[in-house]
Amino acid sequence: MSAHSHRNVDSESRLIIHKPTTRQSLERIVKASWVNVLLVFIPLGFIAHFLKWGDTAIFLLNFFAIIPLAKLLGFATEDIALRTGQTIGALLNATFGNAVELIIAIIALKEGQIRVVQASVLGSIISNLLLVLGCCFLAGGIKYSSQEFNETAAQTSASLMALACIALIIPAAFSVAIPPTADYEVVNLSHYTAIVLLIVYGLYLLFQLKTHVHLYVTEDEDDQEPELTLLISLLLLAGVTVIVALCGEFLVSSIEGITESLGLTKTFVGLILLPIVGNAAEHVTAITVAMKNKMQLAIGVAAGSSLQIALFVTPFLVVLGWIIGQPMTLFFEVFETVLLFVSVLIMNYLIQDGKSNWLEGALLLATYVIIAIAFYFYPDPPSP
Repeated sequence: MSAHSHRNVDSESRLIIHKPTTRQSLERIVKASWVNVLLVFIPLGFIAHFLKWGDTAIFLLNFFAIIPLAKLLGFATEDIALRTGQTIGALLNATFGNAVELIIAIIALKEGQIRVVQASVLGSIISNLLLVLGCCFLAGGIKYSSQEFNETAAQTSASLMALACIALIIPAAFSVAIPPTADYEVVNLSHYTAIVLLIVYGLYLLFQLKTHVHLYVTEDEDDQEPELTLLISLLLLAGVTVIVALCGEFLVSSIEGITESLGLTKTFVGLILLPIVGNAAEHVTAITVAMKNKMQLAIGVAAGSSLQIALFVTPFLVVLGWIIGQPMTLFFEVFETVLLFVSVLIMNYLIQDGKSNWLEGALLLATYVIIAIAFYFYPDPPSP
């Protein structure tokens, strides 16, 4: 009995010792990542907007300001998730994992910039599948000749991405088949398809968090402890979300001007530039864990983020557009839908054996570069 009590006292003592103070929490926020040096762009972005320094300056300053904010948002979410258990924690990470993309997309949707919204969600999917995953395979493959991950979980992600492709291909084919006077039918098709995708996303969460948890278990999860007090974590989450919303508002409002001054299309800005902001946190995290030979976790970050954009964020935006009267649809241009299909296809080929190496990473990055070049020259389609 005394030995058992002793162990309990020791365990409680360790918890008390490791419980962070407010001061320690603030210090850990500051030292959370080297990306925090970019926080200096937050006040500059605000000043640029209110003093009207020009759309190019407003876009660039707020662009760089959102990158560390995305990292801090992930840091706060992960810290809160450590207190809630694996199931609720995973759900929190899934909910806030793409908060930056969702906030920017909602702001653009409210302002009627449908082209920017569609390009940003498509760009986030392609960026995670090719750029983030490619960097993981390349960085991990340089250090290790071959890395392994759970083949079943990876194939499940690939299958769900294939469904997301189908959900975009059908409206594109439908639009080509119907007369131009019946475009409203594409809107109706998108609304009901979006509801189906949201149901599938719920089933995916049930699969991942309840019935097949063992496929998604990663190493060292039980060894992590909260680095912040609960109050600091909640304040950080709320504060960063508000600042991201403001920076996103300034960023979106400057897109019209920057496309004219720099000669870029809205498609290129939304599909290539904005995902870099939203995926900054996932990018850093995925590469870091890949270099530690935790490829299962890296795949989960990259593929999981793509799935969330495809099965939750995109249909959610369609339904939101339905509610607020904006014609957001699942009809992406045929060219864009084909490139998404190609991205999912090559990703599926490379992960089906449950192993990765640096050459496969180079192939994914090469595909991403080719797509980026294609969209640089691709003109904006007519506004809906």
